[in-house]
Amino acid sequence: MLTTAKKLSSVYMKQISLVFSKPSSSFISSSPFLSFGSSISIFTIPSTNPGGTQFLNLNFQFRTMASHVVGYPRMGPKRELKFALESFWDGKNSSEDLEKVAADLRSSIWKQMAEAGVKYIPSNTFSYYDQVLDTTAMLGAVPPRYSWNGSEIGFDVYFPMARGNASVPAMEMTKWFDTNYHYIVPELGPDVKFCYASHKAVNEYKEAKSLGVDTVPVLVGPVSFLLLSKAAKGVEKSFPLLSLIDKILPVYKEVITELKAAGASWIQFDEPTLVKDLDSHQLREFSHAYSELESSLSGLNVLIETYFADVPAEAFKTVTALKGVTALGFDLVRGSKTLDLIKSSFPSEKYLFAGVVDGRNIWANDLASSLSTLQALENIVGKDKLVVSTSCSLLHTAVDLVNETKLDEEIKSWLAFAAQKLVEVNALAKALAGQRDEAFFSANAAARTSRKSSPRVTNEAVQKAAASLKGSDHRRATNVSVRLEAQQKKLNLPVLPTTTIGSFPQTLELRKVRREYKANKISGEGYVKYITEEISKVVKLQEELDIDVLVHGEPERNDMVEYFGEQLSGFAFTANGWVQSYGSRCVKPPIIYGDVSRPKPMTVFWSSLAQSMSKRPMKGMLTGPVTILNWSFVRDDQPRFETCYQIALAIKDEVEDLEKAGINVIQIDEAALREGLPLRKSEEAFYLNWAVHSFRITNCGVQDTTQIHTHMCYSNFNDIIHSIIDMDADVITIENSRSDEKLLSVFREGVKYGAGIGPGVYDIHSPRIPSAEEIADRISKMLAVLDTNILWVNPDCGLKTRKYTEVNPALSNMVAAAKLLRAQLASTK
Repeated sequence: MLTTAKKLSSVYMKQISLVFSKPSSSFISSSPFLSFGSSISIFTIPSTNPGGTQFLNLNFQFRTMASHVVGYPRMGPKRELKFALESFWDGKNSSEDLEKVAADLRSSIWKQMAEAGVKYIPSNTFSYYDQVLDTTAMLGAVPPRYSWNGSEIGFDVYFPMARGNASVPAMEMTKWFDTNYHYIVPELGPDVKFCYASHKAVNEYKEAKSLGVDTVPVLVGPVSFLLLSKAAKGVEKSFPLLSLIDKILPVYKEVITELKAAGASWIQFDEPTLVKDLDSHQLREFSHAYSELESSLSGLNVLIETYFADVPAEAFKTVTALKGVTALGFDLVRGSKTLDLIKSSFPSEKYLFAGVVDGRNIWANDLASSLSTLQALENIVGKDKLVVSTSCSLLHTAVDLVNETKLDEEIKSWLAFAAQKLVEVNALAKALAGQRDEAFFSANAAARTSRKSSPRVTNEAVQKAAASLKGSDHRRATNVSVRLEAQQKKLNLPVLPTTTIGSFPQTLELRKVRREYKANKISGEGYVKYITEEISKVVKLQEELDIDVLVHGEPERNDMVEYFGEQLSGFAFTANGWVQSYGSRCVKPPIIYGDVSRPKPMTVFWSSLAQSMSKRPMKGMLTGPVTILNWSFVRDDQPRFETCYQIALAIKDEVEDLEKAGINVIQIDEAALREGLPLRKSEEAFYLNWAVHSFRITNCGVQDTTQIHTHMCYSNFNDIIHSIIDMDADVITIENSRSDEKLLSVFREGVKYGAGIGPGVYDIHSPRIPSAEEIADRISKMLAVLDTNILWVNPDCGLKTRKYTEVNPALSNMVAAAKLLRAQLASTK
């Protein structure tokens, strides 16, 4: 008996009480060991002693520490996957080399979660590019242009879908809800033949199991997969994607069957579209899909996971009634209103995975507040049916605070990256089970107090300046048509002027020079000399290509947000706080911890230097306040719009200094404006009002002859086109080519746009080089819906991630296409 007690104590780490009592003939009774919230009572065991002396009575009453993580960063603490992918794409490493790096990362992640005490560890959240693309592969939904032969999908098909190649373009890429992560959009139609074509989910479950880690396989749910898809080219835009549900469910059933055979006891379906405004038909498809899957799911515990926002009441009613579903996961950080629905109508038979640890920001959790929320939920759903979880995948946070060398100790004490969030989840689960770590909770409370009272957080002058913005809409004094006329007189640009978006390729040598300068291995003079030479090369190249409005190429910049944040007060920076944006592309978001101001000019020196090298207009390149906000980890102790207004004032100072320095074209990128749009229609207007207002603040004081550009990329802009117009920029360049020219449809539908506009004519996120004829064809389609005098010709986005061997011919073809169209237009006059 004592041996049994020791085993139970060792496995479950529970407290054991030993009590002596009177003789009894009771036997052992227990609930299932593998369920959470288990309790065991081991009653008195009869003694063989006929004398009836006292007998040992062991009483076990325990709560399993139930914790869960929705997902985890894939790139690795030192971006190991990024470098392995890029080496593979460059032909420097083999597929086996890439797979080895990936396997090592998966193994370390699973073991890290297990060692942190996480009970429900996810698998199949790793991806070589994107989880939606993985699902497309699983379903065999490969567009015909990739010439797939029907076998198990490998890298030879997978990566061309993601990136394109010399002969075929990539699939569309767009934002993942309101994050800076991008997913590859499935292209579907009535003729797609779905089949089980990638066994990744099952293979990774087995892989974890072989390492001694029993995981929860994660799949993108069938309904969300379809709702996140688009009609394939040649298919009517109105094609009902949900009509394909009965065609994809057989593949899901095959996957489920294999997972069960492999030993899985849980399965997680991510259905994040449940937080959006869905109609009754869309909601019925959830009921239909999981009803169809019910028999296949029999014997499995099924978790439906939602995240990023509140679940609307009708969607909550639908998901809580789904058949065959054991558990429901909700984001209780960004979806705090969901708490009311849980309190009023959460089904007693289901388990609640409570997302109280923020998966999208890096501030340490308010443990006391979260524990209070969990205790309240415990009273509603029951002690045995509550699991502590993250609000969403930790994919959207940096990996590990331990790796940080740039942050000072005070700021580090305020933060929690993905690895620290694992500890927070488990600490809350233990506290809920009556095993609160008082020292950990006390340190957390002390850090939060330190942050609130730190003098580095508050700047009264900045707060006063931001408060004074109220009462004005900060529009420029004259109409855009008047301004464009004045600008043309000054700039004297041809019809269909050509330009680029800002950055030029950043070579390994350039990156090395920047690193060495930061490490004080080269002098300031040496650094300025090198960057000056780099700018000169870029300017000369653009002149040789005959581009009309030039850029300096941004060789001094590491990242379009980090570069500015490093020069603004109220920002902190990490050494290794990388977050995946798409594929191998990672960004290092700044941390906005306090009030924001601009101590001195940030870009004037380099822009002025570049302008002195050419008589052609040189764009001053800035990142807009909304993009800086949305691509940073933002302080959570004041409304986001207040922080955005502070950034806008700092950028306004920079714009006016550039104008004084003789820069006549200034681009203020707002690549992330659409990204921050709330997921619910009822909340959109408020966001768009302050976001658009913030942009106008930056340039409201410039002269009519100063041309203000902005740039946006990789989102669906059609639904906010009127807000884009309301930004009142003189010229907007916008992603268009990879999304099948979706943007142009809004102009075909009659929207009048009077400012300059440059829909991208080729996709810079693919190594493919478009021909001049292909680009000319794109421009012709634009001219069918846009006036000749407002159309600009430019790539989709910046060229930082490309090679010069790709950039030079692509830009040459772009200019040639513009000249061809100019000649055609001139001949028709």
